[in-house]
Amino acid sequence: MEIGFAVPVAGSWATPEHMIHVVRRAEQLGYHSLWTFQRLLVPADLGWSETYHSVQDPLTTLAFLAAHTGRIRLGVAVLNMPFLSPVVLAKQTATLDILAGGRLDVGLGLGWADEEYQATGASRHQRGRRAEEFLAVLRTLWQDEVAAHDGVFYQVPPTRMQPKPVQRPHPPILLGGHAPAALDRAGRLADGWVSGSQADLKGIGEAVATVKAAATGAGRDPEALRFVCRGAVRVRAASLPDREPLTGTLDQIRSDLGLLAGAGITELFVDLNFDPEIGSPRADPYASLRRADEVLDALAPGR
Repeated sequence: MEIGFAVPVAGSWATPEHMIHVVRRAEQLGYHSLWTFQRLLVPADLGWSETYHSVQDPLTTLAFLAAHTGRIRLGVAVLNMPFLSPVVLAKQTATLDILAGGRLDVGLGLGWADEEYQATGASRHQRGRRAEEFLAVLRTLWQDEVAAHDGVFYQVPPTRMQPKPVQRPHPPILLGGHAPAALDRAGRLADGWVSGSQADLKGIGEAVATVKAAATGAGRDPEALRFVCRGAVRVRAASLPDREPLTGTLDQIRSDLGLLAGAGITELFVDLNFDPEIGSPRADPYASLRRADEVLDALAPGR
């Protein structure tokens, strides 16, 4: 199982200086990948998790960090398709893949926040079918010399988009979501699946099996797919009774990694943004960075 690390993008510790520190350290320690996530808005009453109260843009952040790294892969988990134009995203991600030297992983999802749907003018109507067309538009623009798409939701006249991404045929697409339809779509259409911050890690093997079954049913090789877990790590000084996976002491968290690999996860990225002691605007940013350094050292690949 490959190990990645999430960039500081939420709360007080998400400064350019801290981002550069974390990603350079992660690359030096041999981590496989770096990850961001998308949150556009938060309700005026701040009723959501503090992790969502102040979040940097994921693609702009990755473009910035591409200039400060040279080997480590760069991923977003996830961008929400209903809020985006597939044509604009195809251009942005092709450019980012070029700037990063072919290191980009594109995670896509459907989103869940009513406020963001309303504010972006997005529709929930047939959003699964809309997502499948979205993927088709991305692929034709990334791959084909002359791109075209005549669908129900998107129409692209015969046109050319240059330059193309470095990765051929295109950057890997990872689909998020835990509903049966989302897992089925990942198995049929994507290069892999990525779990969310609220995933049931004790039962994540069931989701992996569902995606693999969908791939098999579509005539695809399920063993060729990637299964990426957002590891919402919460380090605590004392051993906790009835703890959730990836919460507890560093030794306990390290022991959880093998269980997730055994469930079929091929890559896990450590995400401290979802720890309320770190990803909050109220957290001490320097204490958060010290915690990140401890975790980076303790969970580094090969340790």
